[in-house]
Amino acid sequence: MTIEVGKQAPDFTLLNQNEEKVSLSQFKGKNIILYFYPKDMTPGCTTQACDFRDNFKQFSDSDTVIIGVSPDPVERHQKFIAKHDLPFTLLADEDHEVAELYGVWKLKKMFGREYYGIERSTFIIDKEGILQKEYRKVRVKNHVEESLQYVKEHLS
Repeated sequence: MTIEVGKQAPDFTLLNQNEEKVSLSQFKGKNIILYFYPKDMTPGCTTQACDFRDNFKQFSDSDTVIIGVSPDPVERHQKFIAKHDLPFTLLADEDHEVAELYGVWKLKKMFGREYYGIERSTFIIDKEGILQKEYRKVRVKNHVEESLQYVKEHLS
């Protein structure tokens, strides 16, 4: 299955920070910000998560839930949420199955070393489960505000 704007977003089930199974389909009837990020507690990922936290009420007012996905285990998500008071769900994609499904598990290079990891990406899904917008190779600065603007203008 390929992910495509205007088509049904692929459903999946992963464990959240409370070790509960969470499926994308259980949020039908709400808009969804589904964002993939490389690693809890790193500077860029912390900034992004805190930006979502700081705009959480505005997303909620637009009937939008925020779901973060990374390959980190549940325990690390628990620490990340506690440390930064994050009010939204984080899902553990330890085998990167969902990241691969959404096409964000990529070969990356850093300091001459190649490795596989998450390409920071955000998918905006409407109340019917249709992918409306995708942001790939996301730069953290101003990204959350841009996502919120899209939701307000197109999905409210």
